[in-house]
Amino acid sequence: MDYNSGEKAWFDTKRLRNSTVAAGRRHTVGLKADGTVTAVGDNKYGQCKVSNWSNIVAVDAANVHMAANTGNAHTVGLKMDGTVIAAGWNKHEQCNVSEWRDIVSVSAGWCRTVGVKSDGTVVAVGRNNEGECNVNSWRDIIAVTTGDWHTVGLRLDGTVTAAGNNKYGQCNVNDWSNILAVSAGYLHTVGLRSDGTVVAAGRNKEGECDVKGWRDVVAIAAGSYHTVALKSDGTVIAAGSNKHQQCAVSEWHEIKAISAGCAHTIGLKSDSMMVAVGDNDYGQCDVSEWSNIQH
Repeated sequence: MDYNSGEKAWFDTKRLRNSTVAAGRRHTVGLKADGTVTAVGDNKYGQCKVSNWSNIVAVDAANVHMAANTGNAHTVGLKMDGTVIAAGWNKHEQCNVSEWRDIVSVSAGWCRTVGVKSDGTVVAVGRNNEGECNVNSWRDIIAVTTGDWHTVGLRLDGTVTAAGNNKYGQCNVNDWSNILAVSAGYLHTVGLRSDGTVVAAGRNKEGECDVKGWRDVVAIAAGSYHTVALKSDGTVIAAGSNKHQQCAVSEWHEIKAISAGCAHTIGLKSDSMMVAVGDNDYGQCDVSEWSNIQH
């Protein structure tokens, strides 16, 4: 990619900086072709109450690692007019986004929501115990991604910045370059380079950062303990924990979009149908009957 042209970079990354399918801890969200939204899975806090949403252009589902005291989540939608809507758990005011304007990209993290404005600045609400919402000084950002306790921003020039918990070096991304997309997991961060290769930083106890040999990648998704990549031929590869069969994606084909939740993985096929593997304790993988999901 030629990053000498800001407009070209913006155009080329547009399809990579917002999601039409999103996998969280216990729920899954899909954006339909008509701008409405559907969801399945845990609805304890109303995170799946999205059936009345309309004019949505992107969605995200909050994720958090699997533990006895985790699982509460929220869902965020970016509207066509640049405003944001949210539903679900709001203990840390992570759903207080109704006053946001001029938003072009959103990400739902655990206990927080982060948005990119059209001028390249970033806004955030919610839990900030680890400094994960300290993004006010960021500039020239085109996309954000949120892990459990860290936030990562992709700049227009293909470099990356991060804030928050860095216990495993998941924020050590300042030397990355030529990046098209970023995705943050529980304690690791993944970046897609313009040449189709992938870089990773952070925790690697399950092999979630073992991505050095990947080639011809067009999209990436970081789960809590696994990493998934979509290849240019429509197939999918994965690395990391496979305890719940969340990495059992080798037989997938004709895939157009992917998302990795805590312990499940979803894929959007070229015919707008969905596939899913992994943890399904809350019905978060029950997406086979969905149709007309937006590419």
